[in-house]
Amino acid sequence: MIITLKKNAPQNEIEHLHQALEDRGVEIHAIEGTDFNVWGLVGDTAELDERDILANECVANVQRVSAPYKLANRMFHPDDTVVDVAGVKIGGKEPIVVMGGPCSIEGKDQAVRIAKEVKAAGGRIFRGGAYKPRTSPYSFQGLGYEGILDMVEARKETGLPIVSELMSADKIDEFVENVDLVQIGARNMQNFDLLKAVGHINKPILLKRGMSATIEDWIMSAEYIMSSGNPNVILCERGIRTFEKYTRNTMDLAVIPIIKEKTHLPIVIDPSHATGDWKYVEADALAAIAAGADGLIIEVHDHPDQAWSDGAQSLKPEKFARLIYKARRVAAAVDRDL
Repeated sequence: MIITLKKNAPQNEIEHLHQALEDRGVEIHAIEGTDFNVWGLVGDTAELDERDILANECVANVQRVSAPYKLANRMFHPDDTVVDVAGVKIGGKEPIVVMGGPCSIEGKDQAVRIAKEVKAAGGRIFRGGAYKPRTSPYSFQGLGYEGILDMVEARKETGLPIVSELMSADKIDEFVENVDLVQIGARNMQNFDLLKAVGHINKPILLKRGMSATIEDWIMSAEYIMSSGNPNVILCERGIRTFEKYTRNTMDLAVIPIIKEKTHLPIVIDPSHATGDWKYVEADALAAIAAGADGLIIEVHDHPDQAWSDGAQSLKPEKFARLIYKARRVAAAVDRDL
């Protein structure tokens, strides 16, 4: 249930209504807007009568929310959420943010070298995998904590915030200490215990869509994080599994305007995992910007043919720089900066 309050309503009336609703057992989340203030009621609101609430002079409107997600719902939070990643802001009318880096961190020298190339090209966040969820147990699983420390060195050298994937709750302290943006990967999108755990930390979360997840499934996973206390969620579309074999996954570009309509959360696009082929990454990335994405996360490697994982979908630094050059022109066409 969403309650819109009159802008200049007496404070004593607001406090009286607030207490009356809490006494009915609902949780109230207050959002202050530029033109109005709203309360989002979370809990069992079935017994609340809209007419009784409208009888309060401080109330302008009451509306029930039919969607199962509440905190992520744009009705609950009309203004766009802007998530701050160590000074880099994502969402709303902020400039589009491009994140780049290798699928797997392969050592300190590699991490620092590619981070410098990402920054020189115009990337603003350095991505890299230290813990790697792989389909085969025999594939390279990442350098683990050593890889995280290599990314920390890259941050020291470049000033770029870092994003990496968290796979299990036992590594949370390690990520809180070292990582600026904590990624929850597609395979863990519905690992609800992990989602609740990262809901208790003071770090922004990049939540990837599961390969077979509906949009509502995905938003509900964000709701798990937010309901545990962490409002700083960025959604990431990385393609879904379909019958198509010409690409690794199928990019769902329609999800961008849908997410913008249904939620207030920022959305970034991962064209590397969506296509699985570096030749198609640029086209998908530019299309995503045209559709309204708030950012891109792209795999970059200076020697893709020698990469320890996912070299086929990685851009060489010069191609990454060329993509950003084109992306700026597309962004300008849709009234965004990059």
